Amino acid sequence: MRAAVFHEPGKMVVTDVPVPDIEADEILVRVRAASICGTDLRILRYGHFKLPPGRPRVLGHEVAGDVVEVGSQVTGHAIGDRVSVTPNVGCGHCPRCRAGLNNMCQDYEAFGVTIDGGFQEYLRVPGFALQRGNVFRLLETLSYAEAALVEPFSCCYRGQRAVDVGFEDVVVIIGAGPIGAFHVMLARTAGARKIIVANRSEARLETAARLGADVVVTTSRTDLTEVVLAETDGRGADVVITAASSPDVQAEAVSLLGVHGRVNFFSGLGQGGTVPIDTNKLHYKALTLTGTTGSSNADYAQCLHLVGDRRVRLDQLVSGTFTLDDIDDAFRHASSGAGMKAMVVFDGEKEDRP
Repeated sequence: MRAAVFHEPGKMVVTDVPVPDIEADEILVRVRAASICGTDLRILRYGHFKLPPGRPRVLGHEVAGDVVEVGSQVTGHAIGDRVSVTPNVGCGHCPRCRAGLNNMCQDYEAFGVTIDGGFQEYLRVPGFALQRGNVFRLLETLSYAEAALVEPFSCCYRGQRAVDVGFEDVVVIIGAGPIGAFHVMLARTAGARKIIVANRSEARLETAARLGADVVVTTSRTDLTEVVLAETDGRGADVVITAASSPDVQAEAVSLLGVHGRVNFFSGLGQGGTVPIDTNKLHYKALTLTGTTGSSNADYAQCLHLVGDRRVRLDQLVSGTFTLDDIDDAFRHASSGAGMKAMVVFDGEKEDRP
């Protein structure tokens, strides 16, 4: 089979490798669609702390496909099932895992990091991932490409749950890439009163407006604080979500909030340093500051139904489809800032589902 194998930062090679053999407690999935995440871009550029030098790995953790082989000890899964896989597999016994927070487990395994991921024709799903609930059967209404996008969408869902977006809220989303777009969809679904989306360039703001943003702001030309105050009659925003990895964005987010405002620092900074926060504003405005990372399997299950019920259409964010042999082009598209989500499809998989 063909697989895109990461060898070291800057080097990923599409090559022929054996189809994985499965154990009695495992399944084999024929990959139909796998989308490229910002994490994939960072691993290709810088590596990952869980990937020691010299350890080849197939990246890709936003993935969907068909079950083609089932181990003799596996129950609940059958050949022909259309499935998707959540990436972070918790240890199953730490306090966070026992609380259903597999995304917060410190001893986790992950597809595309410690387990070969979706940028290959066949994906082996280890028994421990099956046993810990990381494989989901797809509703028939979902295309494989949309199913692959449920994973990043569910991460945004977790972020919005942390700030409890509601119908009275003015929501400011800073960053208009795919993550910002998912947040627009979710805020609109939650019935937010007004959605303001800010981005340095205009290219992606048109998509944000099409998805439901009421106001779009090009921050390279317009002062975001002035716009927020004008749109809220001087009160400030109820919710701010940072969908861009920038210390300046995080610092500005707090200043945009009104009384009882809530912020979700969705995008991390990596090695970007610390951000000064005016704790006087935090105190006197009774602000709530939250941070979220990843999503739990429970979050994913809820989003799978939200998307499967057609309350949102994630296929709108697929801006480029590529074969596995063209994965270098797919990564260039994903990192260019020109489009939204780059999707690697297999066997020309372009479904026409409702």
